Amino acid sequence: MNLLVSMRYLVALDEHKHFARAAQACFVTQPALSNAIRALEEEFGSPIVRRGRTFVGFTPEGERLLESARRMLREEQLLKQDLSSVSGQPQGKLGIGVVPSAEPVAARFAAMLQARHPGITPVVRSMSSQEIESGLEELTLDMGLGFIERVRPGALRTVPQYTEHYFLVRKAAQPGEQGMRFGEPMAWKDAAALPLCLMTAEMYNRHIVDGAFAEAGAHVRPVLETNSLLTLALSAVGGAVSCIMPGALVGAVRAYRELEARPLSGPEVRTSIGFMVQTKERHSRPLEAAITLAQDAAWLRHAAAHSGLLHA
Repeated sequence: MNLLVSMRYLVALDEHKHFARAAQACFVTQPALSNAIRALEEEFGSPIVRRGRTFVGFTPEGERLLESARRMLREEQLLKQDLSSVSGQPQGKLGIGVVPSAEPVAARFAAMLQARHPGITPVVRSMSSQEIESGLEELTLDMGLGFIERVRPGALRTVPQYTEHYFLVRKAAQPGEQGMRFGEPMAWKDAAALPLCLMTAEMYNRHIVDGAFAEAGAHVRPVLETNSLLTLALSAVGGAVSCIMPGALVGAVRAYRELEARPLSGPEVRTSIGFMVQTKERHSRPLEAAITLAQDAAWLRHAAAHSGLLHA
């Protein structure tokens, strides 16, 4: 069997942690995938997978082979992109991981990138900060958009984009005439007394929000938690709960006349959002084009103009 195909099966098994799901993702039968893994073990003379009743994990030798598999598949992808790119026009897919709070900005960025370079197909995935950092390290992502304050110096290249700030969003007493109402600032401590919908604990956004409440001397027990931006927004539309939203998301739902947003203060919370890319790996032509756009001040002015709530 083609070595690259077997390596692709190996990476799929790592991604899905399940033989049947990995086989389904590769459009083959489970026996075909299992046989390919066993053939790799015979080829390299070492066990690769730790097996139990289900997939358990990889052996140390398997981890080394998995790392090589990722690099082989990435080099194959880079070569295909280089050969298919003509007349300076980059071609190929670009994997972008984005934290949920920055999804509206990522959507605009991906659309503008595709309009500027029709040969690029952005693939935008909503992920936690940890998943983005792991994806960049493991070469399953090309680019991330998230909280650059988390990045260890030298670990990744960062391209700052804007400074995030936070709002209390709830149902307004009176609907706005043309969209969401914007009220006077509210103290974090006062917001803590309301029934709140917050992001779930694994999301870095929740870490920031909890830190702000703690600094304000308030303890919060949310009545609803979610990792879905749609649920976060619509919970406030229902009228029973309030939620804490970053400015980029408030900008995306400002058409809801029944909502009001009040900037949160005491403490003033500001977080830096930016793109992240690998520094150790050769960049693909689509990634180089994406970095160029991310560095273009005109793009961010465009995003800010559509949101009205971003601070570059």
